[in-house]
Parts: sequence; C-alpha cells; structure tokens
Amino acid sequence: MKFVDEATITVKAGNGGHGCVSFRREKFIEFGGPDGGDGGDGGSVYLVGDQNLNTLADFRTSRVFKARSGDPGAGRNRTGKSGEDLKIPVPVGTIVYDKETGEEIGELVEPGDELLVARGGFHGLGNTRYKSSTNRAPRQFSKGSPGETRELKLELKVLADVGLLGFPNAGKSTLISKVSHSKPKIADYPFTTLHPNLGVVTPAPFSSFVIADIPGLIEGAAEGAGLGIRFLKHLARTRLLLHLVDIAPPDPSESPVDAVRKLERELEKYGHELIDKPRWLVINKIDLLPEDERDAAVKALTVELGWQGPTHVISAATGEGLDPLMKRILQYFDQQAEEA
Repeated sequence: MKFVDEATITVKAGNGGHGCVSFRREKFIEFGGPDGGDGGDGGSVYLVGDQNLNTLADFRTSRVFKARSGDPGAGRNRTGKSGEDLKIPVPVGTIVYDKETGEEIGELVEPGDELLVARGGFHGLGNTRYKSSTNRAPRQFSKGSPGETRELKLELKVLADVGLLGFPNAGKSTLISKVSHSKPKIADYPFTTLHPNLGVVTPAPFSSFVIADIPGLIEGAAEGAGLGIRFLKHLARTRLLLHLVDIAPPDPSESPVDAVRKLERELEKYGHELIDKPRWLVINKIDLLPEDERDAAVKALTVELGWQGPTHVISAATGEGLDPLMKRILQYFDQQAEEA
C-alpha cells in the first residue's frame, strides 16, 4: 500500500435529542401534571492514535464520519438515550487542522491519545423542567442543539529515527532497499519516489531503528517547488539526517559540492531547526570511480565543503560500506540513550 500522508475528512457530531411534552394520565389521579423527559446528548467525534496504522490511505474512500444523535425524551420522565461517541483510529503522528480556518486542533503523539474534533449537541429539556408554582401544566420544551460539523485536514509526519536527505537519483531508495525489507520503486530517472518509504534496519540482534526514504527534493523546495514542503516536514521528527550526495553525477557540470550547498539552503529556509539536526555526509556511488581516484575525490569534496562532521563512503548499489554505516548509526543512538 502506498504511503499517504495527507487526507481531508468531514466529521459530524450527533444532534441532541428533543425534550418531550407529556402529562400523566392515570386513573384516580386528577391532577397528573407534566412528565415529559429530557432528550439524550448527541455523540461526539474523537480521533484516536493507533500504533497499528502507518498511513492515511483509508481516508481516500471513507471521508464522512457521523456520530449518533441522541434520542428524544418520552413520557413518564423517561430520558432519551444519548448517542454513542464515534472514535476514529488514525496513525500516531497525525496532526489535525480545521480546514476552513487553518487552525491546528491538535496532534496525536502516543498510542491511545484521543482528540475531540466535533462536540455532540446538548439534550433538549422536557416539559417537566418548566413546572413551577405558577405554571402547573407547562407545554414548553426545548429542542436539542445540533452537533458540530467540521471539515478536517489530516497530516501524517513520518515517525523515523533516520531521514535520508538528497537530490533525486542520489541513491536513497537503493540504500533503504539494501538495508531493510522496504521495496521502494527504483529507476534510472528522477522522482521515482513519490511517497515516503519506511524501513526497519536491524544491524544487531534485538537492536533496530527506523529509516525513512524521503522523496527527492530540488532547489526551491522550501517554497513549494517540485514535491516541495510536503515532504520536508517529515524530516522534523528524525533524530539523524543522512545527507546522500552523488560523487559521480551523470552531468559533469553538476558539482557534488553545489548539491550539498543547495540542500543546506533549503533546510535553512524551511526552518523548524532542520539545519541544526545532526547530519552525516554519506558519499554514494563510489563504485563509479576507479579505485585509485576514490580517496582523492572524497578528500577534495570534504575539503571544499569544509565538512567537519562524520563522513561515510558507500555504494548503495553494491552494498559497499553499508554495514559499517548502519552499525555506526546504532552505536550513535546507544550513546545518546546512555547520555540521556
């Protein structure tokens, strides 16, 4: 199933049940009086975080959700049954917006988190409520109030430990397919990845982390160019960024240094502290260079960049350097856990 990270749905809470107008009519009771009961409250609509879901794809077909309305009141002071609340499961990490106003309603961060998105209507009052010393036979009652109706925009941010960052055809899909069981589309043309792909990497027994293949970005992504900010937001929750750069781009005029600089500018423009996240330089496609030229090319790249952070040299296609890289990432997370 394709990863779907945005959806629009309409939620309708139940209406409150109307109050009842009724009078006691019993043998030998001359003045029975009012006995109309209240209506029931309408059901509310909640979104609930579900750890078993990882996509919003289900909302492509089911887009309207309605909670039950409350039943009306009845004679003999019988209160109408309240409508049941409707609880809609969504993936953990879903952010909910009011589509009309753009206001952020809330976010479901943990499994079991509940977010009220449409409140049910209040019950109407029966005529018993209006009885007084001066109004012995009231015929007043109130109607239940309508439940809220809202159009919601749902956004799902990928929950991953490692995010793969790079221009189209940098080799991100190949890398994730080699180190995990994820099977993204791979081809020799750009923008083959149109949806984020998640893969679980297990470098050692009983130790794993989640890696996310974010669709390739281009210059101007922070302003919406190409796939734009739709996927930049997925990097916000990662703990580590792997910046993949093609050491031997197909077009010789495209410098690997320029590719790194361009994406750094996009991270700065987008904000959300992305540029400050831990980022490792991963030089890919080293197999395309003769062995006697590799060290010099890598050194020239890092010197020109002035790169001071961790650097790893790999070939995602052949698997060279992948195992050491994955084990080093696991060590990094273990060190973070010890220092926390």
